[in-house]
Amino acid sequence: MITVTNVGLQYGDRKLFDEVNIKFTPGNCYGLIGANGAGKSTFIKILSGEIEPQQGDVHMKPGQRLAVLKQNHFEYEEVEVLTTVIMGHARLYQVMQEKDAIYMKEEFSDEDGIKAAELEGEFAEMNGWEAESEAAILLKGLGISEELHSKKMADLSGSDKVKVLLAQALFGEPDVLLLDEPTNHLDIKAIEWLEEFLINFENTVIVVSHDRHFLNKVCTHIADLDFGKIQIYVGNYDFWYESSQLAQKMAQDQNKKKEEKIKELQSFIARFSANASKSKQATSRKKLLDKIELDDIRPSSRKYPYVHFSLGREIGNDVLRVEGITKTIDGEKVLNNVSFTMDKEDKITLVGDNEIAKTALFKILTGEMEPDSGTYKWGITTSQAYFPKDNSKFFEGSDLNLVDWLRQYSPEDDSDTFLRGFLGRMLFSGEEVKKKANVLSGGEKVRCMLSKMMLSGANVLLLDEPTNHLDLESITAVNNGLINYKGAMIFTSHDHQFNETIANRVIELTADGVIDKQMTFNEYLETTKK
Repeated sequence: MITVTNVGLQYGDRKLFDEVNIKFTPGNCYGLIGANGAGKSTFIKILSGEIEPQQGDVHMKPGQRLAVLKQNHFEYEEVEVLTTVIMGHARLYQVMQEKDAIYMKEEFSDEDGIKAAELEGEFAEMNGWEAESEAAILLKGLGISEELHSKKMADLSGSDKVKVLLAQALFGEPDVLLLDEPTNHLDIKAIEWLEEFLINFENTVIVVSHDRHFLNKVCTHIADLDFGKIQIYVGNYDFWYESSQLAQKMAQDQNKKKEEKIKELQSFIARFSANASKSKQATSRKKLLDKIELDDIRPSSRKYPYVHFSLGREIGNDVLRVEGITKTIDGEKVLNNVSFTMDKEDKITLVGDNEIAKTALFKILTGEMEPDSGTYKWGITTSQAYFPKDNSKFFEGSDLNLVDWLRQYSPEDDSDTFLRGFLGRMLFSGEEVKKKANVLSGGEKVRCMLSKMMLSGANVLLLDEPTNHLDLESITAVNNGLINYKGAMIFTSHDHQFNETIANRVIELTADGVIDKQMTFNEYLETTKK
């Protein structure tokens, strides 16, 4: 258990936390959510002791151990991989070093013998004899092959270093586990393994993540950080989101009797309870959901952008034909004989290990890059809008305010009032529309690019990682907007829920061409397990 009492922190005039009182109890996994900049990572640092609050304190029972996912990927460059994992249990690693130092002495005194015996006893209590095999199991589960276990961290790729640091945090069954964006840089198999690990983890977990599917799978509770306070809600992310929307609807409908509201709440809870899986975590979550009362459901103060893509013209049957596209970049063949035909009903997610390959295909289809060989042809009724992974060229050096920036991409001579209203729906309100385009944050740039695409009225969308830099509210809004889109679409995303709820077709880019599956994303994942 970890207890937070009256914690407050302020930077200048800005209060990040104000008298936060909260308990995180064993057997539960808490998803810490909040808008970008709300202070989620700072709160994790307060819990870990890295940052001292200006008021209040954080308390754990004596003897309990806290583990945190390290963010410095270059901290252990000269350390062996297996040792790096074991270092996650600081006291165990210290005992191992002290033992080795005594046994290496040429002159072994009686005092050394007594000390060694004490250390051996402590070592056994901490399950030290299983340390190496446990570390190896964690590494293997996250996709780090055995031949890398004896390598130095400096020899590993960036994504593999992230996996090792995650294994380090998980090592030795800590009493409290703090994970800030643990799924970043993980492949699908590693994420699935981590989900199962956390579902079966019996101590306390507090996690920050923008991956809604991950939060839905592992969380028993949501800790909502809003206006400097943290409120705990039973259930996973979807339950929090849907219940906050339901509460808003109930609040607006003042005439509805309390009995009707209770009935609506009971129906709502029953629907979520029915979707529980067979895991222990889901079972305990169901029991907690059944205890929720009307007053526990509260509206959220969160604001969601309004994302809606309309079609300027209907799309015909002939959308896109790609034949034999091949491309080599910096000596590596990233696309090899890529061929497929796209229909007007298609919502295609591109998958594959090579990120450069996916981006290259987008650039070729939008005319930004020439293939080495092969052709593509868009249908005459199509109009395309492209969301690039790197949008810097649209903003660097631009001295325009947001209204004038957006006006560049308006197909009609829209008025300031129209453009201001459009930007307002994308959460640029009041004086914010006077911001210069070249000073925007990553998330603000994404919202501007989405506004540009929505104005185009395109009937085919190409989106390369559109959820990067967005907070959960914006990701949810974009997801819902694309679910309702009536045109054709090709996109790539690391967001599991995004893929599953939008795509009806999966194209995997491989070294030999493409694997083309007319199925949902989850169905595709099942085929990869066989």
